[in-house]
Amino acid sequence: MGIDVGTTGCKVLAFAESGALLAQAGREYPLISPHPGWYELDPERVWRDVRACLLEVNAQVSQDPVSALGISSQGEAMTPIAADGTALANSPISSDMRNMRQTAALEAALGAERIFAITGQPLSAIYTVPKTMWFRDNAPQILERTCKLLCYVDFIAFKLGVEPAIDYSMAARTLALDVHTLDWSEELLAAGGIRREQLAKPVPSGSVIGEIPPRLARDLGFRGKVKVVSGGHDQPAGALGAGVLAPGRAMLSIGTTEALVAVTDQPRPAMLAHHVSCYPHAAPGNFIALTGSQTGGRLLRWYRDELAAAERQIANDTARDIYDVIVEQVPDAPSPLLLLPYFIGSDMLYNDPAATGALIGLTFDTKREHIVGAILEGLSFEAALNIQRLQEIGVAVERITAVGGGARSQRWMQLKADIINLPVTITHTSEAASLGVAMLAGWATGIFDSLEEAAARWIQPRRTFMPRPERVDYYQRRLATYSALYQDLRRSYALMARDAHKS
Repeated sequence: MGIDVGTTGCKVLAFAESGALLAQAGREYPLISPHPGWYELDPERVWRDVRACLLEVNAQVSQDPVSALGISSQGEAMTPIAADGTALANSPISSDMRNMRQTAALEAALGAERIFAITGQPLSAIYTVPKTMWFRDNAPQILERTCKLLCYVDFIAFKLGVEPAIDYSMAARTLALDVHTLDWSEELLAAGGIRREQLAKPVPSGSVIGEIPPRLARDLGFRGKVKVVSGGHDQPAGALGAGVLAPGRAMLSIGTTEALVAVTDQPRPAMLAHHVSCYPHAAPGNFIALTGSQTGGRLLRWYRDELAAAERQIANDTARDIYDVIVEQVPDAPSPLLLLPYFIGSDMLYNDPAATGALIGLTFDTKREHIVGAILEGLSFEAALNIQRLQEIGVAVERITAVGGGARSQRWMQLKADIINLPVTITHTSEAASLGVAMLAGWATGIFDSLEEAAARWIQPRRTFMPRPERVDYYQRRLATYSALYQDLRRSYALMARDAHKS
């Protein structure tokens, strides 16, 4: 079984030893925004939805029960847990920006270069340590009562009755792991005001960390003994589930966020200037280089909620998926509009929290499908620029495997190939993170001799989209225009941020 706890929803999938998908379930939960710029999750609501998925899947596989499971989750979000096991606060997610002052204080204390040298992470407000510093400065009574600070991989393991352990890839997303020693950094812990005993033990992905207690297992619908195996941060776990195990291969994960994950051997100093994260792969022995966009598929969700009344009606009338209706209206032709997808800042490409979304080219002839086309193209241009950045610093990217909900759209995948100018492959499952941690569970319990064997047996390419030469030339010119647009708007962004602050 693979459990994936995302930013806006969770999924549980069960696989046969052959790799065949036996059952799956998913739930969507709300992001809570009590103040502008605050985005958090209710951990108990997340657990209730995971629990419901476990019950649903276990009911479907009662004749072939689960023997082991792995867990993947979004990064950074961490929940303070009291000694009695209760959550003391909601968990701020990566895009929560309330801790900008704490992030600046951390940089002043240690320096961005020193932090990157230890953690492989360019300093940003997205990480757990500056989020914990916000609690220290604004709600110290919470940290005083905190027995454990748990990311969602170790939080779900905790809810499954297992002593919390955190894999190296997830631990790295806290900004407290030394990626060279693979242990908590005393320097970062001290700067963040975190006690070592408050954190779970770091372990390699694919380690058996415990067994669900029998009574709890029965309550969750499991039959027999179930081993819990350390999984991974959802991006490297997804890369594993996409078969991205060797240099030259990369995964493009198109979910709530859009992440580009390429395999590499080690962190490089040049990565810091390009805002590229580098930390342990969920496949032990390699590192991954991570870049992408925090906006991602969340931008289509915004369009769905704010502008897609007509598409919602069509979806309701025809019992179709709303996103299929939204995307399929887009003609197979370039959009006349150009969109910058910086709805929560340009985090990884330019590290500019003042940047905002921009849509240019609007006229009275503009239609909804032009806006949707610009959204799909803008996210694809962003991916193309990130690939250029990786190649400039020596991380080879020769072939892309696309996963996540967005990978189900063949129209979008062809557009990605045309804009990125690389082959884009989709596999038989878009839920690569769940598949990846299920592979880790199989490897840890002896079903596979190696993860390479698991990938060969379980991951089947479904289709490869090749760049169309007649579109590549146009989109390369358009990419240059897209790249220049942010630079043209930088001064306006700074002025708008100044005016907003004064108001």
